Amino acid sequence: VQLQASGGGLVQAGGSLRLSCAASGRTFSSYDMAWIRQAPGKEREFVACITRRAGRTYYADSVKGRFTISRDNAKSTVYLQMNSLKPEDTAVYYCAADVMATTSVEYDYWGRGTQVTVSS
Repeated sequence: VQLQASGGGLVQAGGSLRLSCAASGRTFSSYDMAWIRQAPGKEREFVACITRRAGRTYYADSVKGRFTISRDNAKSTVYLQMNSLKPEDTAVYYCAADVMATTSVEYDYWGRGTQVTVSS
């Protein structure tokens, strides 16, 4: 499956952004999906994931209550709505796919990232 993330940009603290990730290739509904981010000089960090059937969602504590992951299987797209953004949310955001979601960064398929910059 090929993944293409979009929607990043520059936003002030407290603002919102919505990231999208379009999938192509294999059947999107066969995969659990995740968003993972990497800040400058830091390791990759799990942000959120959503299962393919029940649509169960899991979040990192650092984004719980501010970010919402969702998916539209008909459009082969996964979204990340980010509200109340903080400067520490600044990172490259990647979407990822696997047949089994985890709250780690161990996913088989990755898209190119999209930069999110939050100014203070």
